Amino acid sequence: MRASDVFGLPVVTINGGDDVAEIKDVVFDGTNHRLVGFTLNKRGWFRGKLRRQLPAAAVVAIGPDAVMVADDSDLEDPEVPLAQAETHVVTGNRVISADGSNLGSVSGVVITTGDAPEAVGYEVDGDDGNAYFVPISAQLALSDDNLLIPESSTDFIRNDLVGFGAALADHRRALDAAAETGASESTGGTDT
Repeated sequence: MRASDVFGLPVVTINGGDDVAEIKDVVFDGTNHRLVGFTLNKRGWFRGKLRRQLPAAAVVAIGPDAVMVADDSDLEDPEVPLAQAETHVVTGNRVISADGSNLGSVSGVVITTGDAPEAVGYEVDGDDGNAYFVPISAQLALSDDNLLIPESSTDFIRNDLVGFGAALADHRRALDAAAETGASESTGGTDT
């Protein structure tokens, strides 16, 4: 799902069914291409910013209607707020493939739902007016203006989230196969 689709979802405890907070914003570390966590708002009559925050590791599941945590102790009172953590903003950066093709600009982050949520891709507004989804890979390079993706990643770009989900699985298999090939080549091709 788009990270922006999580905004406003209630945070509900599994142990008590309590509605303890609401997602205010998603904190994403563009430098390391990972989901860090969520800033929160209070629920109910006294709505407003909540000092406590929700680290991504504490999320049990993200569903279409709520973000689930074990209990309210998973919300942390931080020494350094997630929103002030050392992160690099990627929204607005141009996306360029290693072959020099300009693919558009980053408009959002795509995260997985269910348990162990993670950032898996970027939503890109193409110069042709269409939206595209680009998978995150370890080979991404990021500057203040550009996000450089490997040419091989362009085979897995899709223009819809459903197709992107299937492309992600194929992309990960291709990365795993490349890693295995590289590992066997570095050991002389012998199995141990």
